[in-house]
Amino acid sequence: MVNTPLPPLYLITDRRLVPPGQDFIETLESLMSSGVRMLQLREKDLPACQLYETGKKLRAVTRRHDCLLLINDRIDIALAIDADGVHLRNSSLLPTVARSLLGSDKLIGVSTHSKEELTKAAQQGADFATFGPVFFTPSKAPYGSPKGLPELQEICRTSPIPIYALGGITVTNTPATMTTGVHGIAVISSLMAAKDTDKVCRKLIDAIGR
Repeated sequence: MVNTPLPPLYLITDRRLVPPGQDFIETLESLMSSGVRMLQLREKDLPACQLYETGKKLRAVTRRHDCLLLINDRIDIALAIDADGVHLRNSSLLPTVARSLLGSDKLIGVSTHSKEELTKAAQQGADFATFGPVFFTPSKAPYGSPKGLPELQEICRTSPIPIYALGGITVTNTPATMTTGVHGIAVISSLMAAKDTDKVCRKLIDAIGR
């Protein structure tokens, strides 16, 4: 496992949520200025060439802000832009295979939705996992009913790797979520769709620390 310190706030991108008139990269840089220190480029519909160009631009920005950059699923793109790691889905290559390709110094995150998936990810060498959906959110509805805080707490109690709570995480429910023993929270719409990204980001970071 990599010894890189993991920030408690994990931003997952979705450029389609950015309010009209706002630039995607500029929005992400604004969020980094407000405290985001780890993000996942998750633009699954982009062709490889566009994903590479977007990732290359974002890599330069993340370096300026000392922010970790992970690429969703695409190990080739992560290698091409020298990202800090990848975030894998259940249908992705196994973490063991990703590690053999990326080397020992890159982060590997895995999306999980059950204790069994989490255990498997840890056994295969994942550095951390997201778990959810914790609360209801339309984007995570295909992954089943919300897990709720009691199940999240039980998962955290036995997990050998850090967990980020994912799914419906807001400023309001972040303090309660953090009491379960999670390492941090992973958010998409709470930040990507915010009109005042600076204000919401700072409120989330404050809520994490309560």
